[in-house]
Amino acid sequence: MKINPRTLLAFAHDVTASAVAWIAAFWLRFNLDTPGFYFWIALSSLLWVVPVHAGLFWLFGLYRGIWRYASLPDLQRILVAVGLAAVVVPALLFMIRAGVPRSVFILNPILLAALMCGSRLAFRAWKERRIAVLTRSQREPVFVLGTGNAAVNLMKELSASAQWRVVGVFDDDAAKVGRQLHGVNILGRFADLAQRAAREHVEQAIIAMPEATPAARRRAVDICRRARLKVLTVPSFDDLMSGKVTVSQVRHIELDDLLGRDPVTLDASGLTDWLSGKVVMITGAGGSIGSELCRQVARFEPRLLVMLELNEYALYAIEQEFAARYPVLRTVCAIGDVKDVVRVEEILRRHRPSVVFHAAAYKHVPLMENENAWQAVRNNVVGTLSVARAAAAQGVEKFVFISTDKAVNPTNVMGASKRLAEMVCQSLQQRSGTRFVMVRFGNVLGSTGSVIPKFREQITAGGPVTVTHPDITRYFMSIPEAVQLVLQAGLMGSGGEIFVLDMGEPVRIADLARDLIKLSGFSEDDIRIVYTGLRPGEKLYEEPLAADENALPTPHPKLKIARAREENSNWLDRVVVWLDRQDGVADDEVRRGLSEWVPEYRPQ
Repeated sequence: MKINPRTLLAFAHDVTASAVAWIAAFWLRFNLDTPGFYFWIALSSLLWVVPVHAGLFWLFGLYRGIWRYASLPDLQRILVAVGLAAVVVPALLFMIRAGVPRSVFILNPILLAALMCGSRLAFRAWKERRIAVLTRSQREPVFVLGTGNAAVNLMKELSASAQWRVVGVFDDDAAKVGRQLHGVNILGRFADLAQRAAREHVEQAIIAMPEATPAARRRAVDICRRARLKVLTVPSFDDLMSGKVTVSQVRHIELDDLLGRDPVTLDASGLTDWLSGKVVMITGAGGSIGSELCRQVARFEPRLLVMLELNEYALYAIEQEFAARYPVLRTVCAIGDVKDVVRVEEILRRHRPSVVFHAAAYKHVPLMENENAWQAVRNNVVGTLSVARAAAAQGVEKFVFISTDKAVNPTNVMGASKRLAEMVCQSLQQRSGTRFVMVRFGNVLGSTGSVIPKFREQITAGGPVTVTHPDITRYFMSIPEAVQLVLQAGLMGSGGEIFVLDMGEPVRIADLARDLIKLSGFSEDDIRIVYTGLRPGEKLYEEPLAADENALPTPHPKLKIARAREENSNWLDRVVVWLDRQDGVADDEVRRGLSEWVPEYRPQ
């Protein structure tokens, strides 16, 4: 086997170190003046000492590591090898009666460990300093905001970076100003950023505060903007905790960072009892919400995950993702339309899921309003009825229906169809043992068809960014948070409830557009905002509850229960008759029918 010359060099160094440490131990034992007799003992015993050390060094794999990256595990291996030698060498020399003073056996391992560990650390420090000097002019100077654990880890990883050079740290804790973090000075508080940026010729800053509140992150971003610094951030706290990314994977600030909310507290043990070892089915599994439901359900290790999706490519994408990320999890990727009663019944009969999450829906408001009104009702109501009936027939324990805040006092076909689907589920609850749970929430950041991707495309194209009305507001939450709360609501629901997620404060869409323009490195002088007027079916604001609905608290702070109007069991039969007669009817006729079945629906 061919041995790397550097390995031989490192081995020779350690063998030499063992000889030097042995002679030095005698030297120290006799106060730096070794008598000739004991000096001869020291030299003759090297014939035993050096081979023992050499064999143990090789045996313990001290030469698998690279000196430039010497770390704690390398030092631990050295200490173990030297420690074992400190037992073997005295035993051997006592057996041959070498006459070595006992204090030498104590001094030798101490000196040897210091020589071996010290040389490695010194080489690493010299190498890193040399590389830093060579690349210093090529690396971009950057400020770091924050002094928590994330900032500490970031500084450690950036010290070996070929791209960044941290020249200063900032923190609003005045007690920390003037101190150092990983050898870099804490230059001041956030308010001092602009002054220091001009002095140090820094153009970029990394916000390393993943655990901070959204308000604190927004303030840090605003200060960086005023200092004319390009803003980067470390990954989110959830991503860091999950192990998906490391702190050094800095990225541009996203809207999620500024609109972020407090972390969701989940009943992990309850969800494990509910989902672990069960068969779980998710409709619309390739969509924004459906695919995230698949990911989060997978964490609880179901026995089988059935993913139903009409779009072939979307199903292929989630199938490929799961093959890579969850190779052990059993999955079924079923192509099918929720309106296809035969296909839906076949899937449920074959796999007999315990839990069904129904996320398949048409949700684009203007698109569903004109030319597609009946298709919206057919998909959102008939499709829900198809899956819900099949679930009840197959004895599914719990059916979780994903609804929307647009179902509250709807002014559009999409919202009215989702409200009618809620009422269908509530009516089915009266007829079966399956527990039907409905969950309402508003817009999710980055979902298919949401306003954020559209704004990004318009900014990339040079603008303008189109907003329908200066005062239009919407509720926003991230996709992972929405899905976490759907799971929690599904666990808590006992049947017939409509859970309403706490969406926080409404956000003006115009402000959202301005934030996104600034985060993209532009100003409103570069990218204009143009108001185009409300689209068909669109209203200025969304309502989490209707006027005749009472919100009841739940044990979870982000979930409430809307006590909505329920219909009697005969109502569903009449709705089904109406649905069977709607094929081919005009949009106006569909809207008139919806107004009869959903009294709170007021078409624009």
